[in-house]
Amino acid sequence: MPSFTPPEQLKREIGARAQALACVNLMVGTGIFVLPALVAEGLGATAILAYIACGLLVFLLALCFAELGSKTTISGGPYTYIEKAFGPYAGFLAGNLYLLGAVASDAALANALPDLLQQFIPVLRIDVYRIIFQLIVFGSLAWLNTGSVKGGIRFAVVAGVGKLVPLLLLVVIAIPHVQTANLKWVTEPTVGNIGSASLLLFFAFLGLETSLCNGGEIKNPARTVPLGIFGGVSIVLILYISIQLVTQGTLGDGLSAQKEAPLAAVASIALGETGKLLLIAVASLSILGSLNGEILSMPRILFAAARDGLMPKTLAKVHPRFATPHIAILVYAGIGFLLAVSGGFKQLAIVASVSLLLIYLGVAFATIRLRKIERNASRTKTFRVPGGSLIPLMTAAGIIWLLSNSSKPEVISICVFTGGLTVLYLAMLLFKKHQYNKKRGKLKTA
Repeated sequence: MPSFTPPEQLKREIGARAQALACVNLMVGTGIFVLPALVAEGLGATAILAYIACGLLVFLLALCFAELGSKTTISGGPYTYIEKAFGPYAGFLAGNLYLLGAVASDAALANALPDLLQQFIPVLRIDVYRIIFQLIVFGSLAWLNTGSVKGGIRFAVVAGVGKLVPLLLLVVIAIPHVQTANLKWVTEPTVGNIGSASLLLFFAFLGLETSLCNGGEIKNPARTVPLGIFGGVSIVLILYISIQLVTQGTLGDGLSAQKEAPLAAVASIALGETGKLLLIAVASLSILGSLNGEILSMPRILFAAARDGLMPKTLAKVHPRFATPHIAILVYAGIGFLLAVSGGFKQLAIVASVSLLLIYLGVAFATIRLRKIERNASRTKTFRVPGGSLIPLMTAAGIIWLLSNSSKPEVISICVFTGGLTVLYLAMLLFKKHQYNKKRGKLKTA
């Protein structure tokens, strides 16, 4: 990919192990603690097919992201890939859609946290205390990530390990309680119900690319990105399928009735009340870890867009002492907080899935487009997806299939949002043109 962007003055602190654990931390959020029951509601034991469908698509996406990320040495992640491939307008749409999906995902997570804790902290049932709690969460994570990228990465690593180990232990401990009869397929799945279940389930897989937004802070991207993203995705896929199998095998037909905390129900059977409390603690850490990972990475989209002149320049400021995009971090956390106090988990989860699937579609096509662009540029040794355009096209086909399961209100909402962004972009162009002509007129009269 040709590079014509000035240095960002950010520190390269992220290696392959941190990248992989950050990927795990970002993907394993609230979704896996809730969605097994919601997916099983329509599919029963055949819910595993939705995991396989999502897993195949995620693996194809990982190939595309590994190729693009290994070639990119600047911040911005998917926004940067799409902007370089298709120009400023596509970049503007991608950046804002990506931010919408990410901030909706964060808000969904932030809504789930007080729901989990309110049985221990009853005042969280009261709106004003719930809002104060969410303000503390977003404020603390913004402060941590403003101080240094190392601080955010360290917490991401701790949270990644802290949620991964107990979940793996749950799988092992629950195996003796699995009944093979609960895993038998008694209903015949259809393409339609697998598709609708997969669209909801995909929320649990969001985040595989988020750590790539820190492209300007990754050590040796050509090596680190492929190792990190494939390592993280492989761990998550194995973990998710194992969790669904032991959850279905343990709870059977009762799984769909445990919509609030299916994994806590499994832990309660395997370990009693102590197991339930442990799972709630792990889920809380998981949410905080995912929110931290988002606040660590997603503000780089604002930073990159401001760097490219598509957003206010103040968002591209780098802290003189901490070398972090502090303004972008504070703005992103503020938006996340406002959205969190105004919406619920399920609605925000669907908005996040649809928005980010559109971005993933753009990334699949950007993989093909940027190969053509780089033919005329100097090449360095980077990761390249085998099979020519086959993998990106298969990825695009899978995404379109998932999006086809969206409801009419969701499609209308995204169309209205995109239309509004288009009007805003045209207004920005007219304003810039007016400012340019005004400045040119002053020079002529001088």
